[in-house]
Amino acid sequence: MKRFMLSLGLLAAFTGAAFAQEAHPVLRANVVVNGDLVRIGDVIDNAGIIAKVPIFRAPDLGMTGSVPAEAIADAVRQYKLIGLDTNGISEVTVTRAARLIPAKAVEDEVARALSDQYQLGPAKDLMVTFDRSLRAMYVSPSAIGEPRVTRVSYDNRSNRFDADVDLPTGADSRGTLRLGGQAIATVQVAVMAHSVERGALLKESDIAIERRPRAEVSRDAITDLGQIIGLAARDSLPSGRALRPSDLMRPELVQRNDIVTLTYDMPGISLTVRGKATEPGAQGDTIAVLNEQSKRMLQGVVVGPGRVAVITGTARLAANLPQIGGPAR
Repeated sequence: MKRFMLSLGLLAAFTGAAFAQEAHPVLRANVVVNGDLVRIGDVIDNAGIIAKVPIFRAPDLGMTGSVPAEAIADAVRQYKLIGLDTNGISEVTVTRAARLIPAKAVEDEVARALSDQYQLGPAKDLMVTFDRSLRAMYVSPSAIGEPRVTRVSYDNRSNRFDADVDLPTGADSRGTLRLGGQAIATVQVAVMAHSVERGALLKESDIAIERRPRAEVSRDAITDLGQIIGLAARDSLPSGRALRPSDLMRPELVQRNDIVTLTYDMPGISLTVRGKATEPGAQGDTIAVLNEQSKRMLQGVVVGPGRVAVITGTARLAANLPQIGGPAR
């Protein structure tokens, strides 16, 4: 019986020591608080009955600050917290929990309201700028709902707007953000990334896609790279120019004064002769070519680089070809 009581006593002593070790107050290195006050239990584990006692003001919503471990020890000393273990921590990082409302969310809501009420085109195509810099906003983690515009006005002549934006700030509270600025309808267009000379074959690296005010862009401005790549500049194109179909042409396969091969094909016969192009031409263009031997002008269709197919009758072609050998005797 004595041996049993002794074992029971040892077990109780061991359990009590373990519990005492578990309940030892220990400083925490990183803390997240939900309210505007930092309480003892936020920064010290196992603080007991004084855990809810406030000792510092919390940082602003979404912000982070630090408190020296010595300052925490001084703040709790009056509450007779015994045996605080700082765990080698020199300072405690405190973050105030918050919900982030991005500036983009407010901008998108203003653009949507303007688009809906003033027929300015798709909201994604509106370039919205504010009179003062719009930054991300932090609100209480309990705030429910999204920003919404409750009032908006717009002047088409100046592109100016004024808007009231309703924001959730807490579980049961909302606030109003008053904003002013400009909203301009834009269109995405293809522009020259750098200048090119007439006849230059346009590559993807030559083109940039930019947003331009809709009022400053012609209605036939090109918006698709697929309409450009592989074509050539009809004239010199400066950097930044918004491209239109009239700026482009098929690439010229024959240049003026080029020496070309004139061909005439018909069943059973193919004739060729050298000629000199008197004008440039792209694939399929009809151009004038001088037969260098007969000095007569022919019309032909550009069929490839340096190649022109003559569009003429057999007799006329034969008259333009050089004579081979002398007359029969």
